Amino acid sequence: MSAPDPKRDGRLLEDGRVLDISTLPTFAFGQRSPMWWGTMGLMLIEGTVFALTIMAYFYLRSHASAWPMSRFPPDLVWGTINTGVMLASVIPNQFAKQAAERLDLQKVRLWMVVCLLFSFVFLGVRVLEFTALNTRWDSDAYGSVVWMLMALHTTHLVTDAYDSAVLTTLTFTGPMEGKRFVDVSENAAYWYFVVLSWLPIYAVVYWGARF
Repeated sequence: MSAPDPKRDGRLLEDGRVLDISTLPTFAFGQRSPMWWGTMGLMLIEGTVFALTIMAYFYLRSHASAWPMSRFPPDLVWGTINTGVMLASVIPNQFAKQAAERLDLQKVRLWMVVCLLFSFVFLGVRVLEFTALNTRWDSDAYGSVVWMLMALHTTHLVTDAYDSAVLTTLTFTGPMEGKRFVDVSENAAYWYFVVLSWLPIYAVVYWGARF
């Protein structure tokens, strides 16, 4: 195999010296990372979907003579508990993000395991939430839009729990390359979106039928 040509590779300076780029990092965090831009684009698209579904909720409500339609509003207990758990999960999530950006593998492992445990708690409580909606998805327009909001957000919970499980496994099995730390950081950023997007959904689902 022939040696690489510095001129062809764009590493030859005007004065004939060769620019050594071997020590440059192969990964970056934040806006310097393509993964960051991809995550931001994904959140923008999914946030738009949530907004459109909430708009559909209020459109249907404005045309209904009774809301909820011949049903009771959702019970508050499980939804409120899950909201509290989600807000509490921001703490280990931030610790995991900070540890990843410090390349601290031991702390990444610790906080990713904690975040994963939180994910399992969310999903368990979410099952109980569905049983307390007091409507079926096919009961009427109210039931359909409420279940749609819950199902959309649950999909994000499931996908993030899966991503967290994969990343947590990789931190223990390795090799833990620099790009994996970037993945952990961006996974944490995405979790902020999952938590923040739940707040308006919680308000609409659990309080929109009460006022």
